[in-house]
Amino acid sequence: MERILVINPGSTSTKIALFEGDKKVLGSSLRHMDEEIAQFAGCLEQEEFREQKVLEWMNDNRIEASSLDCIMARGGALPQVPSGAILVTERMIDYMYHKASRANFHPSNLACIIAYRLAQQAHIPVYVYDAVSTDELTDIARVTGVPQIPRINLGHTLNTRSVAIRCAKEVLHRPFEQCTFIVAHLGGGYSARLLQNGRNVDSVRDDEGAFCPERSGNIAALDLIKYIYENGISYPDAVKLQRGSAGWKALLGTSDARELLDREKAGDAKAALVLDAFCYNVGKDIGKLACAVKGKVDRILLTGGIAFSERITAAITEYVDWIAPVIVSAGEFEMEALAEGGLRILRGEETWREMGEDYRCQ
Repeated sequence: MERILVINPGSTSTKIALFEGDKKVLGSSLRHMDEEIAQFAGCLEQEEFREQKVLEWMNDNRIEASSLDCIMARGGALPQVPSGAILVTERMIDYMYHKASRANFHPSNLACIIAYRLAQQAHIPVYVYDAVSTDELTDIARVTGVPQIPRINLGHTLNTRSVAIRCAKEVLHRPFEQCTFIVAHLGGGYSARLLQNGRNVDSVRDDEGAFCPERSGNIAALDLIKYIYENGISYPDAVKLQRGSAGWKALLGTSDARELLDREKAGDAKAALVLDAFCYNVGKDIGKLACAVKGKVDRILLTGGIAFSERITAAITEYVDWIAPVIVSAGEFEMEALAEGGLRILRGEETWREMGEDYRCQ
């Protein structure tokens, strides 16, 4: 039975799990207190601290690296890469230390570093899978009216592609590469993706479409430019207008879907309007992506934590079920998605890529 360790660092925790085959046999979320994180200048400086926490967990559970077949690490902000598995090598580690943007360095970038250090002595492979920077947009989807700013893809590749692969296998009973899906990830962040013939050929990023709990969504460019210019807003504060302090949080003071739903039930008209507007805009984004494949969509999938709300998924479904049947896969399946990717590699069902000298994947 294949043994796979999965590592997924987040802002205040590091998720870790052991899988045997497709079954999770152990799993924990290693919490990091604010005062622990505060001692570090940035995310990169947390590497040794988080690695030690992972080692302690492995020791407590008597897991030897040499007993593993591979380690799967959450793929952070690499250069634009294709979907699937990328072998972690010294070149990827060098990229994270010396090339990755410090301004946008997310804890997920640490996953490959921690996993690689753990695997070195045991001589087992480490892979990242469906990285945040997965970008397979078609040429036509990249074109904008400002040539200096072509469209690129970022976001929830891991979870959205996982639910689509599962739907192809369990519902459509066809190879994933022969299906077309639109997947909307409904969480603290939001994105919608068009998956055709196994590739993420187009998308709506969290700054291109619906506003959501902590994101502003698409805002008319001239209005935004004018607002920033007239108020002398700095770049970091301008970013906060788009993410972190925007969306539901800015409109209603909370990013918690449960609280908004409770407020709506209690008669809060503004909460009801914001929820309706969110569903309306998600529906428009799905419709936009459907146009890119002339309406030939096998299934529309709704996933993420907010998809647990029947009120929200039902409202979105009313807007889009004329395009294709809608399936709700509520929750996030990042750990399972990483393990499943590793299992397919170990079983020879998928191949992996490797970073070249220019940090692009071969």
